[in-house]
Amino acid sequence: MNAILVLLCIITAGICAAVKIVPQSKKYIIERLGKYQCTWDAGLHVMVPLLDRIVNKVSLKEQVFDFPPQPMITHDNVIVSIDFVVFCRVFDPKLFSYGVEDAILGMQNISATTLRNIVGELELDQLLTSRESVNKKLEVILDEATDPWGIKVNRVEIKQIILSKELEDVMSRQMRAERERRQTVLEAKAHQEAVVARAEGDKRAKILAAEAEKEAEITLAEGKAKSILLVYKAEADGLSMINNTNISNTVLKLKGIEAMKDVANGKATKIYMSSDLTNTVSHFGLMSDAISTVHANNISIKEEQ
Repeated sequence: MNAILVLLCIITAGICAAVKIVPQSKKYIIERLGKYQCTWDAGLHVMVPLLDRIVNKVSLKEQVFDFPPQPMITHDNVIVSIDFVVFCRVFDPKLFSYGVEDAILGMQNISATTLRNIVGELELDQLLTSRESVNKKLEVILDEATDPWGIKVNRVEIKQIILSKELEDVMSRQMRAERERRQTVLEAKAHQEAVVARAEGDKRAKILAAEAEKEAEITLAEGKAKSILLVYKAEADGLSMINNTNISNTVLKLKGIEAMKDVANGKATKIYMSSDLTNTVSHFGLMSDAISTVHANNISIKEEQ
């Protein structure tokens, strides 16, 4: 009875050992008698005891490898250390297991040598300003080199370019000088723009003042011309009205007498009257009033033939 129980326990333990569950995002490499047998996907699997064994458990997740900084020399003989990371994943677990002894170490060495070749073709200024192109070149070369190992390189990023202390001081002074130069250029440009704007403003003000003065003179001349035209028009209308009223000679002569009164009130000492005007005045009995006015102002009257 005891032997049966022991046998049952052994069989149960063997079955439990033979049944394997592969988790999600992993694959198992199975060998049978030392030879590759198959690749297990996620799920429940049963292996043959004593014949099959799991030689590698490969993760299919994207992995990030932060390699240590590598010293490199640029095209202008400047020593720098570059810290970079590689994002990759395994797309073929069989190639990953049998393609190379240590795929990660091999990828690190290829990354370092490839990056040295790329950096050696660039000067320091180009290296500092063209990280994106360096990342892309390194990614393409690494992806092609690691295909036989079942590794897909998705992205390569340079984290930091480490410079020596002396070089950092030199670059700091250079950047400070460049900033001061830019500031001087900007100040000179701003001063120039201000002077030009001020000159343009003065010019515009003078033009506006000249235009305003011209318009004022034109308006004044137009007003004066209109006033003269109105005066002449009024005189013409007056003459026209006089002509249209058919005034008799007698009325005109009386108006002349009234004008003579106005003349007598002035500073004139002599007045010349026509003979017909004298007859008219005497005819209407107005001669006495006119003569009295003339004598009151010490004015002598002479009859003009």
